Amino acid sequence: MADVIDNSITAGATSIDVLTDTATDNPHIAILDDGAGMTEVELIAAMRPGSRNPLSTRDEPDLGRFGLGLKSASFSQCRRLTVVSRKEGHTSAAVWDLDYVASTNEWAVQLPADLSSVPHLDALGDTGTIVLWEKLDRLGGGGALEVDKQAAIINQRVALSERHLRLVFHRFMQKRGGTKLRINGRLLDPLDPFVLDNSATFSDPPETFVFSGSEVELQSYTLPHHKQMPAKQWDDVGGPEGHLKTQGIYLYRANRLIIHGTWFGLCRQSELTKLTRVRIDIPNSMDADWKIDVKKSSAQLPPIVRDRLKKVIERILDGSKRTYSKRGQKLVDENRLPIWHRVQADGEIRYRPNVDHPAFVNFANSLPAEQRRGFFNCVALVGAALPVEALQADMAGMAEKIVPAQLDEDTLSQAVRATVALLRGANKDIQEIRSLMRDVDPFRSAWDATQLIIEDTLQSEKTI
Repeated sequence: MADVIDNSITAGATSIDVLTDTATDNPHIAILDDGAGMTEVELIAAMRPGSRNPLSTRDEPDLGRFGLGLKSASFSQCRRLTVVSRKEGHTSAAVWDLDYVASTNEWAVQLPADLSSVPHLDALGDTGTIVLWEKLDRLGGGGALEVDKQAAIINQRVALSERHLRLVFHRFMQKRGGTKLRINGRLLDPLDPFVLDNSATFSDPPETFVFSGSEVELQSYTLPHHKQMPAKQWDDVGGPEGHLKTQGIYLYRANRLIIHGTWFGLCRQSELTKLTRVRIDIPNSMDADWKIDVKKSSAQLPPIVRDRLKKVIERILDGSKRTYSKRGQKLVDENRLPIWHRVQADGEIRYRPNVDHPAFVNFANSLPAEQRRGFFNCVALVGAALPVEALQADMAGMAEKIVPAQLDEDTLSQAVRATVALLRGANKDIQEIRSLMRDVDPFRSAWDATQLIIEDTLQSEKTI
């Protein structure tokens, strides 16, 4: 679909509709646009495999290169391709039917005069084009499937294509007066991988350099922590594979996304860098330098660009690492009375409960002396039983789903009052107390309730 939509955008289309009819014995998919359209001569040329010289200079908005996209993309999904185009008040049509080619043993395009059987023809405007896929043997799963099963397969695959289209063409969809893309009448929202509508997204200044006579621009972004994004937006940007697989370089050719979710071997995908995205923009004149393939789904970094990125990759990645490490540091900062201590020694990292935390100390002091050792032994046992392997697995796949347990009111109140008493004893003012407690759990996760308990504690002090 993306290859066909490339042609629509090149033709200046502002409205593109993907229309399907799958609940029949002869299901079809149509892609209809309001672009400039083609005359019959232009249409016949477009239906010819390899219709353009790949060495020819392309206009700036041209998303094609080899003249193979329409045909190769269509025949990967169907056995019959019909293209109807309207330009200058004249409607032309051409058909590639692989069954006809097989029966005649001749590669000949058909030019039907009767278009009454072409679906969605009434939706074609004064100018525009319909690309119609029929005989969806590969897309429909192949074989003699029942209509409902075949329809379910096709509908599922069309649904899966939605996210890809929203991502690949998001820049055309985002600009003012830009392309409107619909599937069966439903308008698709652009999927911005850099989340620029979130003020918490951090971006470095763009860098531009000249290579092979053309400008290349790159810019790095660090996405907000999942705590700073709505859950729906976080899941949408991460997609079915999650943010770990969507980090890395996003390569755009003439504003069209070519490849994403890779570091091209410059570094490893990791949990600490999963918020990092690097946008690289190249013109359509650099296909040979980047080894853009026919399907526009793979590329290779030219040596000069690879060397340039190596010099800035550490700086690019630091922002994402800071986003996570900064939050982690707050949890173990001695000034913030952490529940856990982070101990690093001999190449190993251990987390241990902070037995000097006021919540533990106050409770221990309320116990008879002979029971205190047993209490601290229980605390140490909890620390030694930290489920490291389970946490590693969860952090690698769904870190945003890990949330602290909610405390009941009595437990939270005990912890808050003990902490406030200790901080007051250390001559901390109320603003500093709030600041210290707001950034660590369990108080951060229940901040509204924590504030009420703090105020109640202070009020009790005044009464006394």
